Amino acid sequence: MIKKTLLFLISLFVGIGLFIWIINFVGWQEVKNAFLVFTGREGIIIFALTLLILIMGNWKWQEILRGEDVEVSFWKIFKPFLAGFGVMFLAPTIIGLGEIVRAYGLKRKNNIAWPKAMASVVIDRIFEWTVNLIIIFFGVLIFLYEIGLPPKNIIIIFVGVFSFLIAGIFLFYFKIIKRESIVKTVGRVFNERLDKEPFDTEKELFNFFKIQNKPMWTSLGISFLRAGIMYLRTWFLILFLGKKISVLSSLSILGFSYFAAIIPIPTSLGSHEIVQTFVFKSLGLGVSPATVFTMIIRAVELLFALMGVIILLRMGVTFLKNLLLKTVDKLSSIKNNL
Repeated sequence: MIKKTLLFLISLFVGIGLFIWIINFVGWQEVKNAFLVFTGREGIIIFALTLLILIMGNWKWQEILRGEDVEVSFWKIFKPFLAGFGVMFLAPTIIGLGEIVRAYGLKRKNNIAWPKAMASVVIDRIFEWTVNLIIIFFGVLIFLYEIGLPPKNIIIIFVGVFSFLIAGIFLFYFKIIKRESIVKTVGRVFNERLDKEPFDTEKELFNFFKIQNKPMWTSLGISFLRAGIMYLRTWFLILFLGKKISVLSSLSILGFSYFAAIIPIPTSLGSHEIVQTFVFKSLGLGVSPATVFTMIIRAVELLFALMGVIILLRMGVTFLKNLLLKTVDKLSSIKNNL
């Protein structure tokens, strides 16, 4: 736990340092001038689109659960969904924590077996990364087509990271199609003896990823639709900042937003600014709008992330309260039997 906390703090300070460096490079006045373009009406539109993105994500999760033969109300899972989003947004260095929070909230509120709950969030992340990688791939291709080849070091970094992620997704789908255990492979690699629960979760994955499973295709379709709304938000925001941009260039910027999110820094602070500064400048959109673009996206997503944290805190208080009541009841029972 200490190592994870230290990693979180290091990544946070690195992000803050990068953010300050970018702001000083661009200039506070330039950022302020660009920010003034973002008026009330435009802010409401970006807020509404962000909320719609989250709603689509929750709908996708509901469809995944339906594919596991679990019928649950949309609004009953929205709270654990937001709680998980808050954790993943603010603490991406602690890998898997957001998924565990969602699975725990789902299990506690809806009395769903842990393997099904955990499998649902793993499937959700698999779909999300599959779509994200497709967007990144086409976004980078469009970018290269419009500006030509970037510096060699950037190409090496991108190809290395992208190849690693593609290999991971490809391996997963290959194992799923062949019905080969990924859990056993992980256990052998790390020389660990695993409990029964990971195998039960994997069994749920095998049952879900079947061609005849209609919710699987529906969930994948929602994933692409959600990405489409994120694309629309990107396009609108750039227009609101007073910049003309083509349809394809907007997709390129969205792809690089996904790419920046791969870097495990809380709220992508600093890393998103550096990536988009390079992209905006290369596309002739200027430098200061890139910083404002990332700051607005971060601000509106932070609002929902903080809502998720509040929900998480309430979940934790309720859990501790129930645990305390159970302990008191158990002690009373022991006392009565004496």
